[in-house]
Amino acid sequence: MTDTTTTSSPDEDDVDPRRARSRNRLLDAAAHLLTTGGVEAVTIEAVTKASKVARTTLYRHFNSSSHLLAATFERLLPQVTPPQPGTGSLRDQLVELLARQAALFSDAPLHVTMLAWLSLGPTPVADSDTDDAHSSTRALRTRVIDQYRQPFDAILQSPQARDELDDFDLDLAMCQLVGPLAFARMTGLQETTRDHCLHIVDDFLKAHHREKRTDAVQSESRVTANGS
Repeated sequence: MTDTTTTSSPDEDDVDPRRARSRNRLLDAAAHLLTTGGVEAVTIEAVTKASKVARTTLYRHFNSSSHLLAATFERLLPQVTPPQPGTGSLRDQLVELLARQAALFSDAPLHVTMLAWLSLGPTPVADSDTDDAHSSTRALRTRVIDQYRQPFDAILQSPQARDELDDFDLDLAMCQLVGPLAFARMTGLQETTRDHCLHIVDDFLKAHHREKRTDAVQSESRVTANGS
C-alpha cells in the first residue's frame, strides 16, 4: 500500500478542525467495523465507505491499514482503575486489581483481540507497509505496557510490598499475575472468577514471601551441609 501523501500528526489534526473532524469520522467508522466484524473488517475500502471520507483524506491521517487499526485499538483501549495504594493488605490490593482486570477481559473482549493482534504482529499488505506497521504497533504496544505497568508498579513497588516480598522481576510478576487471566479468556477455557484471582495472588505471594523464601534457602543449606 503506497501513497506519497504526507501523513498528518495528531497534533496537526488538533490545530485544524476540519482535519480533526475527518480523523474522528474515520476512527468512528473503523471502531464500529472492528467491534462488529473484527480485525478483518477494518479495511481501507470499508472505512472510507462507512465514514464517507475520501481515500486520499484517509492517507493524510494514516499511511497504512495497520496504522489505522493501531489508532483504532488505542481509541478503544479501556482503562483499569487500580485500587489506592495502602488501602488494605497487599493481598487484598492485588486481588482487587486482578478482579478488575478479569472484568475488563470479560466486558471488553476487544482488549483481548488487541493483545492477540499485537502478539502476532500485523500483516503488511505490501513491503512499503512494513516500517509503518512496525512503528504503529510499537507505539500501541508501549501504550498497553504502560497501562499494565502503572497499577502494578503502584502496588508491587510500594513500601508494603518491599517489606513483605523478596526481590523479583516486575515484568515476570505481571506475567505471572495477568497471564492466567488472558490465557483463560483467549482460549475460552473458563471464566475467571474472584476466587480464581485469590488463588493466583496467593500462589504469587507464597512464592515471593520474604520469610518463607529465606527459610527454604536455609533448609537447603542444611541439607547440603549434612550431605557433605
